[in-house]
Amino acid sequence: MTDYKINFRELKSKVGIDDVAYDLGYKLDKKAGVGRYIELVLSDGRTKSDTIIISNPNNKAAQTFFRRDGSKGDVVTLIRENLNAFNVSGKDEWHRIAKVLARFANAPEPEYHEDREYVRSAKVDAVFDSARYEVKPIDTNKLPPLFAQRGLSAETVQALSPFISLIRDKKNEKFEGFNIGFPYTQGEDETVKGYEIRGYGGYKSKAAGSNSNSAAWVADLSGGNSEAVKRVFFCESAFDAMAFYQMNRLQLSSDVALVSLGGTFSDGQITGVMQRFPQAKAYDCFDNDLAGRIYGLRMLALLEEIPMKINKTNEGILVEAKGKRFVLNQDRSLAAQLSEHLNIRYRTGQWLPPKAFKDWNDCLLNKPMERIITPHKEEREQNLAERRNAGLKV
Repeated sequence: MTDYKINFRELKSKVGIDDVAYDLGYKLDKKAGVGRYIELVLSDGRTKSDTIIISNPNNKAAQTFFRRDGSKGDVVTLIRENLNAFNVSGKDEWHRIAKVLARFANAPEPEYHEDREYVRSAKVDAVFDSARYEVKPIDTNKLPPLFAQRGLSAETVQALSPFISLIRDKKNEKFEGFNIGFPYTQGEDETVKGYEIRGYGGYKSKAAGSNSNSAAWVADLSGGNSEAVKRVFFCESAFDAMAFYQMNRLQLSSDVALVSLGGTFSDGQITGVMQRFPQAKAYDCFDNDLAGRIYGLRMLALLEEIPMKINKTNEGILVEAKGKRFVLNQDRSLAAQLSEHLNIRYRTGQWLPPKAFKDWNDCLLNKPMERIITPHKEEREQNLAERRNAGLKV
């Protein structure tokens, strides 16, 4: 195979922020006008979850974006924020970003060698600086209303309050308030390596330079006795983990830990957490969508030490492992299907949201996924006949 060295700068000139945003489901807000700037909105049809303002919409190489909360970036930033949505695997985060860029640019998929200059500069910016943020503990007598809006009770917040902070970015001149911060730690080191951040209006982000490669939000309910933890529940967001805890609290004891990966999946996050809790079993509590199911498979493969290649196909999820090649049905237990082909030691378990819901927080809020109703054969034939008749000229 040809050794293709990725060139981030060259690909950035071919891939627009708008290209990536439209693929992620953002739509143009025509009411905001179309000119030197355009606004793209991400919405579930009821509420807006994000708005980005893109400069130079007609010049892909010059495009940048910003949000009204002060966050900003380039096309790499947007891909990195949403990396889990693209279902790509790689040696590390930058390898995966390179693959996504190459896909949008219609370039060959890279055999990865770092663009040293670009990655070096990016990693300089990616060092978490705790002095940039003002942090204070949650006041359990005066909780931010955002918790209640997400269906989280005062009892749940109080129980998990040692693992939650209020955080303010001193460099953000457009927003002086505090957001909710979920501190990232790495292994048994309690030094904060970053924050998963949530705010009003669906705002979600991470503190600048947060370590998403080997650190995660971990709520150890054992009181610090890591050897006593028997079950570790992995979720995609801290709100999902809190909702899981609230809905299943009566079945949980103090020998558990809740984990949020913050929308990313890095091998180091999983292995680092499990090394911290050597007596524990990992549980897949990820979302019920395709990305969540692939997360579950990747975690299982990692902890079962099974080299595995995972790809999405029209038939289902294609798995290649131990010389075998087979397709998994997303509607059935993936672990059970894997056991039909591979020797599984069951180092992982599943505690998924009910099938009607995308994630645990939607389940808590009783917001089921919209069902896509496929017309019956008779209905399809009738609709086709009506369209044909409508096109007839007399």
